Amino acid sequence: MTATNHLLFELGCEELPPKSLKKLSQALLDNVLAGLNDAGLSYNQGRAYATPRRLAVLINDLQTFQADKVVEKRGPAVMAAFGPDGTPSKAAQGFAASCGASFEQLEKLETDKGAWLVFKQAVKGQSTAELIPDIIRKSLNNLPIAKRMRWGSLDSEFVRPVHWAVLLFGAQVIDTEILGIKTGRSTRGHRFHAPQALEIASPHDYLGTLSSQSKVLADFEERMAIIRDAANQAAANVGGEAHIEEDLLEEIAALNEWPVPVVGNFDARFLELPKEVLITTMQSNQKYFPVKNAEGGLLPHFITFANIESSNPVSIQQGNERVVLPRLSDAEFFWKQDRKQALADRVDSLKTIVFQKDLGTLFDKTERVAGLAVLIAEKLDADIALAKRAALLAKTDLMTNMVGEFANLQGTMGFYYARADGEDIAVARALEEQYFPKQSGGMVPQAQISVALALAEKIDTLAGIFSAGLIPTGDKDPYALRRATLGILRIIIENGLRLDVVELLDVALDQFSHSFNKTETRQKVIGFIFDRLRGYCLDQGYSSDEFEAVLAANPTQPFDFWQRIRAVQSFRQLPEAESLAAANKRIINILKKSEQAVSSSIGTLVEAEEKNLLAEAESSAADILPLLAEQNYQLALNRLAELRDSVDAFFDHVMVNTDDVALRNSRLALLAMLSNQFLQIADISKLQS
Repeated sequence: MTATNHLLFELGCEELPPKSLKKLSQALLDNVLAGLNDAGLSYNQGRAYATPRRLAVLINDLQTFQADKVVEKRGPAVMAAFGPDGTPSKAAQGFAASCGASFEQLEKLETDKGAWLVFKQAVKGQSTAELIPDIIRKSLNNLPIAKRMRWGSLDSEFVRPVHWAVLLFGAQVIDTEILGIKTGRSTRGHRFHAPQALEIASPHDYLGTLSSQSKVLADFEERMAIIRDAANQAAANVGGEAHIEEDLLEEIAALNEWPVPVVGNFDARFLELPKEVLITTMQSNQKYFPVKNAEGGLLPHFITFANIESSNPVSIQQGNERVVLPRLSDAEFFWKQDRKQALADRVDSLKTIVFQKDLGTLFDKTERVAGLAVLIAEKLDADIALAKRAALLAKTDLMTNMVGEFANLQGTMGFYYARADGEDIAVARALEEQYFPKQSGGMVPQAQISVALALAEKIDTLAGIFSAGLIPTGDKDPYALRRATLGILRIIIENGLRLDVVELLDVALDQFSHSFNKTETRQKVIGFIFDRLRGYCLDQGYSSDEFEAVLAANPTQPFDFWQRIRAVQSFRQLPEAESLAAANKRIINILKKSEQAVSSSIGTLVEAEEKNLLAEAESSAADILPLLAEQNYQLALNRLAELRDSVDAFFDHVMVNTDDVALRNSRLALLAMLSNQFLQIADISKLQS
């Protein structure tokens, strides 16, 4: 049985960046496990731990020695290993020397490609304790740290100065140096409650020792759970529930080693402000959880977390209340000042803000978006005047004090200010929902004016940025075009809209006045859109060959594409599907190899099977015509599936490429007619069996 031990590594630092702590912790674990795998060391489980002052990994049941192995080194071919006189050639002798062996120690390896000289050497596995230090160093060097720093007189670099390093394999310390610090078993407890050195007896004592003796909860997920539960309980104590967003929950967990909830209060007059303003102020500036009532409105309370068990918690509460008051007062001032000027009166100020140097100002963008929004509204049979009004006001809240302070409230403040100005509710809602969906899987706009504005805004940005040559590459997508494009597709598909994205793209491109290659840009944007559509379809459970089958039919309406791919996926479950897919592939190959153009006119046919197929194909063509008009592709494919027996009989009994030219042309025309019926929906020949 292979001997194992548990491994603990902990790196103690100055306070680590809270927004990247969880990412660093997971990356460290991933890197260490990758290093162990590369070294051929088996283990049972790896866990990552992290607090503001430490990164740690615990590996259970790690193999104590590498397994012995045979290293094989291949040399020259056997046919080149001997000279004419039968003695070893210089190549063979040189290979043996390079292996530190004699020619007699070489062996012969037989392969499909010939025989080769080979040297096999047994290599004894190294001790895991000898390998670990280098694995740890490489793991730290490969962490995703944007900017490293130095401290003191050391040459070592890390995201923060390092103060201690624990490295235990079982109960034994692995003596080495990590980032200029000698390893040991001494950790540090809570900065205020237990700052003294603390000995870790063995890796499995790590969590218990820290929590029981030094008020440190090293498990990041455990701290998040404790904070969530404590916040909910504290909110319930004041008659509400905590408004908890995952990003803030994670950040608070990254700021506290021993989180203690504190409930604070603020003046109820601030509840007159939009709740989003209060939530943003408390979350972004103060890292507080707001408290909501049962209806979703806010209560004049907040929950914060102290990283200490204070003997005077009231002083912590009062200190936080004093700090949040000026923040809320600023927000109140912005709200009152902004409402002194209507959004409509801010339109001209958009001329002072450049959207992009080739695409002009925000005012220029507003005019382009208005043109697109009107077109989309017409197609949706929506109120054109309201669509145009919404587009006119779409970016005006960017010129307000509130959005200048809290950029994430763009759109939201547009809604509130529009309502305060007496704008139509559909216009106000559109100002907010133009940015939907805000995140992956987020809600898409559904109201017609909102849809028109959201699509117009995103299509203008997509077309414009591509026309300016700023095409996303790799991870670089500063204008969030991937998100915008996915938003376009989701809005159209999930609302079931019969909108042609290529038609809308052409209108958008026609509105730009700068010099660019329209044809080239158009093709690049179309490719970009359909690449995003591919990703969307695959995420929804459709396969690549199903996507390719529909793409071959060149549909330019995303919802139409969506209906086709649903139909294709359903079709391939039918017992006739595999045979028809193979037949269509055969038909396409026959038509491709035809030396003359295939006629659309079917002349005389002689065999019973081909006459029957023609009759069946004519009948199916008539039956699917109304179904195609209704975009009911599933029923259409079900109807075409009924052709299988006739198609099989045709190929079993009829030779297409007969010497009779007229008959051959008629048969080719019949196959083309049949293939085109399927191609009106998708190229099912692309379906893999």
